[in-house]
Amino acid sequence: MFIEFRSAVEDAVAAALAARDLPTDDLGIEEPPEGVDAVLASSVAFRLAGEVGAPPPEVAADVAAAIDPAGYEYLGEVTTQGPYLNFAPNEAYYADTLDAAGADDYGQRPPTGESVVVEHTSANPTGPVHVGRARNPIIGDAIANALDYAGYDVERHYYVNDAGRQMALFTWAYERFDEADLPEPERDKPDYDLVRYYRKGNSYLEDADEAAVEEAEAEIESIMQGLEDGDEETYERVTEVVDAVLDGMTQTLSRLPAEFDEFVKETRFMRSGATDDVIERLQALDEAVYEDDAWQLDLSEHGIEKNFVFLRSDGTTLYTTRDIAHHEWKFDNFDRAVTVIGEDHKLTFEQLNQTLGLLGHDTGKLEQQFYSWVNLPGGEGMSTREGTGVDLDDLLDEAVDRARAEVESRMDDRIREDDLTEDDVERIARQVGIGAVRYDIVAKQPSKTITFEWERALDFEAQSAPYVQYVHARCRGILDGESVPEGIDPDLLATPEERDLLRTIARFPAVVEGAAEDLEPHRVATYTRTFAERFNAFYRECPVLTAENEELRDARLALVAAAAHTIGNALDVLGVAAPESM
Repeated sequence: MFIEFRSAVEDAVAAALAARDLPTDDLGIEEPPEGVDAVLASSVAFRLAGEVGAPPPEVAADVAAAIDPAGYEYLGEVTTQGPYLNFAPNEAYYADTLDAAGADDYGQRPPTGESVVVEHTSANPTGPVHVGRARNPIIGDAIANALDYAGYDVERHYYVNDAGRQMALFTWAYERFDEADLPEPERDKPDYDLVRYYRKGNSYLEDADEAAVEEAEAEIESIMQGLEDGDEETYERVTEVVDAVLDGMTQTLSRLPAEFDEFVKETRFMRSGATDDVIERLQALDEAVYEDDAWQLDLSEHGIEKNFVFLRSDGTTLYTTRDIAHHEWKFDNFDRAVTVIGEDHKLTFEQLNQTLGLLGHDTGKLEQQFYSWVNLPGGEGMSTREGTGVDLDDLLDEAVDRARAEVESRMDDRIREDDLTEDDVERIARQVGIGAVRYDIVAKQPSKTITFEWERALDFEAQSAPYVQYVHARCRGILDGESVPEGIDPDLLATPEERDLLRTIARFPAVVEGAAEDLEPHRVATYTRTFAERFNAFYRECPVLTAENEELRDARLALVAAAAHTIGNALDVLGVAAPESM
């Protein structure tokens, strides 16, 4: 309802200004500060005071007097407070909010008719997923969820680097060394098994004599050239390694969870001839130069000083060359293309965007969300392995262990009387522990480097995942075994706490839309913290099951059901589990 109310306020202010021949380009619509009894406000009087020749409070009063609330959906009282116009909703706003939020799918917007591909994670398949890269799948999955809720037809893609030197080296090492030459794998998973060959190959190239290294490099180069030439046998050799490692990596990612609709491989565009076609068109550009034994684009006239290298002297392509073909494929198949990528790739994506523009593409369809790294304070309680640092599996195991200990320590304080089995405790530990990791990471603006701290992430009393998850569990505990009525009179929900909660519920669809439009899922996390505060205030001040009469009890049950759907779906957007009990 908030979206419709905001639209009504915008229309009302614009009409009042137009009737006085005043400009309507900036309506100054904003949310008022705490303590103001309004859902929206306008600061337009500040902007117009000079033009009208009157003080802002007088301008605000004049505009308010020109608005007839009856002519606009959900618009109730229009008041002024100094230079501000304040807009309160009518009773239909609260009634329709309660009704809409009674549905399981509350917050999901109507289909937009637009398709969007979200490419995220895309870590090279060279071994287990590292904690430092965990922000990519967590942010990427949450962005995809937000877009899905906002009505887009979403596909989640993982772009697989299966054609570069790293994979050629990996394939050579896998075929070159014996199991007996390797240490025991750290885990019984294919990525941990095969990464031993990759590390062995790298150490061999560092330590072997010059002749042996030269021979090895020739074999690695042969694999790279075989992929460029479309040699089927070479492709199958590399694919055996890539698919095995990728299987292990995706097992880890599924724990977050982060799932993918398609794994798009680089070699797909080499084998189809798309990369060769890209090279021909790049060489024909005015910006194309052959320097330092490589074909490059000189983009200095476009504000990019570093040249974009797209073809080596030996005829082999680069990752970025193949990525152009990949993005052209995206443009052909989707209305919008989103890539979640580390901030260290900003220059590469500037070059990519400029190059795609030179090739005649509308780069407005392409969006990137850059993120900074996740750090750990000394790797507390986890093993650091040479060559890998802290693996995501370690972090998730530690999160579940810590959450289990926290849940077990709180067993005597539970407000529900249901008995939890060992399986229940384990389920809750996974939901809370992994939810804490996801929430703590996604709740921060992507551009900010963060340090993951256990005490903050697993704090049941602070604004963390368990704090928010507990609200959902509390809602479900209240509703357990109760029949939720329909057609509730919103006049019954008249306390400040009930109205604040209803107003917060009403805002959820708009929060989802904003997060999807700007690719900022942390907005949803911020919303859940506000929501938890409003619900807890309601819970403290407004008894539900022991309300003073049956009508009020039913009304509050309906409000709790609306709250459960809202917070459950908000957590779903973030990819965080919403426990039924804790």
